[in-house]
Amino acid sequence: MRKWTATLLAFGLGAGLLVSACSAPAAKLAAGERTIYLAAIEPKGTTNVSKEPFPAQALPEGGGYGLDEPDADGNWVVETYRWLPGEITVAQGDRVTLEILGVNGDSHPSAIEGYDLTFEVKRGQLTTVAFVADKPGIFKIFCSVHQPSMTGQLVVLPSS
Repeated sequence: MRKWTATLLAFGLGAGLLVSACSAPAAKLAAGERTIYLAAIEPKGTTNVSKEPFPAQALPEGGGYGLDEPDADGNWVVETYRWLPGEITVAQGDRVTLEILGVNGDSHPSAIEGYDLTFEVKRGQLTTVAFVADKPGIFKIFCSVHQPSMTGQLVVLPSS
């Protein structure tokens, strides 16, 4: 009986500390310098009709997806373009530098909505985009050529 009492007491104490920590006022986010590294990538998957049937349903329109029909040997390919990572989070007031490496795709004319930022990412090149995250919210980062899949988001957390 004493073992259970000690366990329950420890659990209650731990739960109380957790509730106390979770109900404490949130700390203000301090603006700072943030460098975030991204990549323009193209994941691909290849298989053969002897292992998996070719999909009967087409993928959404746009340059963001590719589905190559089986070749003479029955091999087929599926691919998509993506930002890696697909979401970045900063604090309002941060001086943000995005270092974006073009890994796949020859050109990615891109923008961050709500910040009037446009840039182009090219394969084998590093593109630098610098700005101050002065507006809180969620903003779309997209490549205009590889829609709908090459869309990410910039999350700017409010400073207060």
